[in-house]
Amino acid sequence: MSHTPPSCAKPFSLDISEEDYSDFKQLLKASKVGPPSYENGEQGGRWCGVTHKWLTDTKDYWLNKFDWRAQEKRINSFPNFIMEVEDCNIHFVGLFSEKRDAIPIVFMHGWPGSFIEFLPLCELVQKKYKAADLPYHIIVPSLPGYTLSNTGGPTDKSWTMEDTSRLMNTLMKNLGFDQYIGQGGDVGGFLCAILSAKFDACVAVHLNMLGIYNYPENSELEDFEIEALEYSREWHKTGTAYAQEHGTRPNTISFVLNSNPLALLAWIGEKFIEWSDETPHLDAILTNISLYWFTSCFPYTVYPYSQLFGGSPPEPRPFLSKPTGFSFFPKELYPGIKKALETQVNLIDWQKHDKGGHFAALEEPEALLKDVEGFVKKAWKV
Repeated sequence: MSHTPPSCAKPFSLDISEEDYSDFKQLLKASKVGPPSYENGEQGGRWCGVTHKWLTDTKDYWLNKFDWRAQEKRINSFPNFIMEVEDCNIHFVGLFSEKRDAIPIVFMHGWPGSFIEFLPLCELVQKKYKAADLPYHIIVPSLPGYTLSNTGGPTDKSWTMEDTSRLMNTLMKNLGFDQYIGQGGDVGGFLCAILSAKFDACVAVHLNMLGIYNYPENSELEDFEIEALEYSREWHKTGTAYAQEHGTRPNTISFVLNSNPLALLAWIGEKFIEWSDETPHLDAILTNISLYWFTSCFPYTVYPYSQLFGGSPPEPRPFLSKPTGFSFFPKELYPGIKKALETQVNLIDWQKHDKGGHFAALEEPEALLKDVEGFVKKAWKV
């Protein structure tokens, strides 16, 4: 298709009103950081959550030094669009190629992320290619309910990942793509699995996380795999309380975090620190959290947890027979051990990296882009 998106995709520009921005700053300024304790001191350790110093310093930076308008300008420097899909206004960044044989790829984020995670990758694509020779159409949506796709959730039913997958498939079809490739980690990885299993238009998927519960014995693994699994198992012991809260008491935590930006900062900021191999730049973290705050989207972003942690186990995932690629990052929460993946997906490409964590697109955009490009060459058979 042409690099010009269809008329149903309306250009979008982000502009948080001065009133909303002023209200946010006043509320943040009035918010109190709790008193110091042994656990929230530097000696408390990573597994205790954010430290008193980090929260105090970051509050000050967010309030007095962080330039939201500059971040807004950066977001608007990319081609942003809004498209109505099944009565939902879906936001996406779209880098459209002029090549008739360009390959459509949809990049899907997870929680507590947003489309912001993929902007460094989009910048790399823009530097590497002009529209005339771009081999891909790059589509980076805000998932339904998240940030700029937050039009409120349904009031007559709970939203599911199957609903989100259906909307993502419809988005790609409405953009004129009869076939496409999916990419994602975290929730985006679960969505890729659903798209691969249930939608013909999705012909292949590339992942950087997929929930795996049956790993081989250590004797069958390489040292780096054993180390990654030990890291993951320690996280499962100490780092999943948030998920139980999301899955079993979503109302309570949603009301808490929608009431106060400092609370949201602590809850989400912890994840960017703990789940990353190297903590992302503070501006990236605060841009993401600011979007969560300004769009009041948190209650809708925890829907997947009711499926994963809400008591009723999700349906068993079928073997993914379509071509699947994987990028292994050592600090991923669910490490993609090759032997385990091969029992669950048609793994045609697996790439190992020596650094990187859960937010792969944000932490290691060059490595992820290289992996995706290599995978696409193997997987796209049209």
